[in-house]
Amino acid sequence: MKRITFSIIVVSLNAGEKLRKTVESILSQSYSQFEVIVKDGMSTDGSVDRLPADERIRIVCQRDKGIYDAMNQATALAQGDYLLYLNCGDYFYHQKVLEKAGAWIGTDRATSEIYYGDIYNRRVDTRIVSDPCINAFTCYRNVPCHQACFYARELMGRRRYNPKYRVRADYDHFLGCYFEDGVRPVSMHFIIVSYEGGGFSETAENERRSAREHKAITEKYMSRGQLFRFRLLMLLSMAPLRRKIAASRRFSGIYQKVKAAIYQKRG
Repeated sequence: MKRITFSIIVVSLNAGEKLRKTVESILSQSYSQFEVIVKDGMSTDGSVDRLPADERIRIVCQRDKGIYDAMNQATALAQGDYLLYLNCGDYFYHQKVLEKAGAWIGTDRATSEIYYGDIYNRRVDTRIVSDPCINAFTCYRNVPCHQACFYARELMGRRRYNPKYRVRADYDHFLGCYFEDGVRPVSMHFIIVSYEGGGFSETAENERRSAREHKAITEKYMSRGQLFRFRLLMLLSMAPLRRKIAASRRFSGIYQKVKAAIYQKRG
């Protein structure tokens, strides 16, 4: 079994204590073969100065043009076999995440350039189950969030995030990998990250921008026939109502259990 190395990338700008807590969740991992790259956009709140002293941390302070430009800058410095991007305020779900991911990816049968898992959404106190079988409809409907994805360094060297998408550059990146590069992501079936929720992409303004970017991105990668079928399926399956249920702290757990059962039966 190959010994996999990881680069965990955290971008920040005046993140306060969230930056320190995110980095500490990385340093607490039982698996030792990783580096942490903190790409800071010239914060003025002293958050970078409060990071623990650890030789595994590399701090890069320079200006950027936003979250995805900062992620690209950090990507260029990464040395690990696989990269994962954690937002400030998000944590690894437990101390053995990298150990389990390293064991999975390091096997002889592992051939994908993207491995992903589930997330635990603290805002609704629920495990969010990712579709274990990615296909074109999954790509239209809902792909795994970047915090739950391990990307091969070679893949990120070929394809970077497009900063023109302010909210959905990670979505554009995932679809580009699937439709243009022929990457077939592999599910590892365990929780990767404890997700804070309610972040940058979930403000009212950015939710409207997200919808516009989703339309533009899907039209770039999918045919008219696919888009017609997928939009019809979303309408018939009452997607807006399901989104409200999934976002409800009261009903999200039940919804995710039903979704997980459907995935398991289909699998």
